[in-house]
Amino acid sequence: MTWAEMQPLLSQACWDTLYMVGWSTIVAVVGGLPLGVLLVLTDKGGLLQNVVANKVVGQVVNVARSMPFIILMVALMGFTRTVTGTTIGREAAIVPLAVGAIPFFARLVETAVREVDGGLVEAVQAMGGNTWTVVRKVLVPESLPSLISSTTTTVVALIGYSAMAGTVGAGGLGDIAIRYGYQRFETGLMWITVAILAVVISLIQFAGDYAARSLHRRGGRSGPAPKLRLLKSRTAAGETA
Repeated sequence: MTWAEMQPLLSQACWDTLYMVGWSTIVAVVGGLPLGVLLVLTDKGGLLQNVVANKVVGQVVNVARSMPFIILMVALMGFTRTVTGTTIGREAAIVPLAVGAIPFFARLVETAVREVDGGLVEAVQAMGGNTWTVVRKVLVPESLPSLISSTTTTVVALIGYSAMAGTVGAGGLGDIAIRYGYQRFETGLMWITVAILAVVISLIQFAGDYAARSLHRRGGRSGPAPKLRLLKSRTAAGETA
């Protein structure tokens, strides 16, 4: 196969992969962020402590994370058909991609939020802030660098999942590698596909790391946290006096 024949296939496959990964990432962040925060809030000692709810939600997340993606795609075919009207194509692939990524991202969010200084939470509560205020003013802003790193990790994982989705006709670079590289023995095209995936993942990882480092150098603060730290230091100084 010549380059002139490969180029249109690769162009369409790249667009399909970015389309699937982009939309599934948005759904994963929208669904996984509140789920991860909820796991922290309902844990022992959390602002909404509820051990039973925490165990139930945590177990559901663990079960969803433990399921191999190829099996998840098959298990969700009925649900995918209900949502998109089909089980083939890039739109259909978004459903299992998003469902598989939500619990994955939720656990990463949970880890990131747990790293936030508890003193800042206490400071907001001392000023009369409720749970929503703590989440909006402290937990999310202070964990933002880690959340960006978590999103980057999720995107990279989704690119790998999207390649597996190509085995069931989802399109994208994985589909090209299977149909042409494996079934038609177009080894050159397969290695070009692998190289494109490696470059895309490297660029995404670089961008995510750069954004996380930039925020980390600024202290991971988006506005209200400096005031909270000042209040915390003043409170500590008053207690010492």
